[in-house]
Amino acid sequence: MNKLDVTEQATVISALVEGNSIRSVERMTCIHRDTIMRLMVRVADGCDGLLDEMMRGLTCPRLQLDEIWAYVGMKQKTARRMGKTDEFGDLYTFVAIDADSKLVPCWHVGARTSNDTVLFINDLRERITNRPQITTDAFKPYYGAIMQAFGNRCDYAQLIKVFASELNEGRGRYSPPIMLKCEREEIIGQPDPDHISTSYVERQNLTMRMQMRRFTRLTNGFSKKRANHAAAVALHFAHYNLIRIHKTLRMTPAMAHGISDHIWTVGELLERISN
Repeated sequence: MNKLDVTEQATVISALVEGNSIRSVERMTCIHRDTIMRLMVRVADGCDGLLDEMMRGLTCPRLQLDEIWAYVGMKQKTARRMGKTDEFGDLYTFVAIDADSKLVPCWHVGARTSNDTVLFINDLRERITNRPQITTDAFKPYYGAIMQAFGNRCDYAQLIKVFASELNEGRGRYSPPIMLKCEREEIIGQPDPDHISTSYVERQNLTMRMQMRRFTRLTNGFSKKRANHAAAVALHFAHYNLIRIHKTLRMTPAMAHGISDHIWTVGELLERISN
């Protein structure tokens, strides 16, 4: 059986994490799309295990949490009408980011439900050793999940954004609604009002949409399988934490947080997960 050499594997993975679609990588490398997909899933599984091992015993003074929407196969409304909600429909990625180092200690791919929120928050709690200040939006399940996982061992606040009605005149079909006001509400402990913000995690949402083709809106590059979608997310965060230089920090988030002493390469990542 033919097998890609390390250089070919690094070329494919580098193209994928820079936002290229499977078919565009196929055209650039002359490697069949099925081979590209199998490589992505295999590498992503290794990245998932590697990050799970590395992201332990972390000190994150300020955490920002959010969830980003995507879909698999078809949007939820269509999947519901066709009776295919088990395999297709809306899919959310919960993301936590350290506001200081820009490190993403954990994420969770699932539905925007209370159960998935609990899984995400419990995973985050197992990785943090300090008393963090946490900021989220007004998604209701966050409070119960954070209270259950952290109790009074955190400072928690919500940033509540109030938007105008989507029926406002002068708004285009794909234009975002106009934000009328932004309210800060302290929920648990004594969060610092100056650091009640979700700006960094919302910027991470943009990075995800730019760096993963399947997250780009209004295209046909959406995921066709949930497993492939989750694999793409794991690969993205391995690249983001370990390889991609943050322009403000001038180093990778892993270096800024102290869990790595150098900038990784794609080749080094492939070597590490193959051992």
